[in-house]
Amino acid sequence: MKRTSFVLAAAMMLAATSALAQNYPNKPIRLIVPFPAAGATDLFARTLGQKMGEKLGTTLVIDNKPGAGGAIGSDQAAKAAPDGYTLLLATTSTHAIGPAINKLPYDTVRDFTPIAHVGDAASIMLVPVNSPAKTVREWIDYAKKNPGKLNYASSGNGTIVQLTAELFKSQANIFVTHIPYKGTALAIPDLISGKVDVLFDSLPTGMPHVRDGRLRALGVTSLKRSPLAPDLPPIADTLPGYESNTWFGFYGPKNLPADIVAKVNKAANEALADPDVKEKLARLGIEPATPGTPDQFAKLVATDAAKWKKIVVERKITNE
Repeated sequence: MKRTSFVLAAAMMLAATSALAQNYPNKPIRLIVPFPAAGATDLFARTLGQKMGEKLGTTLVIDNKPGAGGAIGSDQAAKAAPDGYTLLLATTSTHAIGPAINKLPYDTVRDFTPIAHVGDAASIMLVPVNSPAKTVREWIDYAKKNPGKLNYASSGNGTIVQLTAELFKSQANIFVTHIPYKGTALAIPDLISGKVDVLFDSLPTGMPHVRDGRLRALGVTSLKRSPLAPDLPPIADTLPGYESNTWFGFYGPKNLPADIVAKVNKAANEALADPDVKEKLARLGIEPATPGTPDQFAKLVATDAAKWKKIVVERKITNE
């Protein structure tokens, strides 16, 4: 009797889950963005979310939940019902770097369902125009001749900007002092004046200063040339394997039904192929991800998380 009841209960649960997926979505979907409104992640979410809503036949309502490096919004997504009506737009900071630096109220693997990798944003290596270095190799040689005398700026301790620089230092085997700022926008004036020697900034915020002749760009942090800055060589041409990208991806709470995951993944991939979406993302400095599966996204995040954890441990990086 007990075995029969268990089998019946399991069958009923499976049928209910299947019905839920078949009718999905039949109301607006809440898309949590764990960063402030008007930032790059928020603008990306609104651009992609609008087109995805059209594909899904509903509306994706953006819900900004900033704070604690993305942990506040991510925690809400982790604790939401696994019905597909609460999704999260996560980034490298929330699911690859955050677990290595912060004590989080959730497990970034166990408590989430990966859905889709949707974009990547490379950074550029910026130096003052009066820097003696005109290439990545020249800058490394310059740093080796002046150990401890040069510095780099970041947007704060434990940020992707700091880790990008520390990865560079590690692979180049150089000693450069860290100067944290409350955002790269505050560091730019000191970089222009020469008080700071180098900064790894995002493409859309850094390139205008390069075009205006106020800063010099030496390279891009992606493995290949970026279509958003085709004249810049990859730093990997000088330091083989060097790469630092901010990825963006959709997650749901754990136990999200596979049929719902498939529907959202399909809508995301179709939206990314839209020419209007591509154009808007290019203005944000974001390259649409190549269409992929949830498993491929999960593997990408796992690889990225391992890389950044290694740097955090080796370089003794904290958020303080």
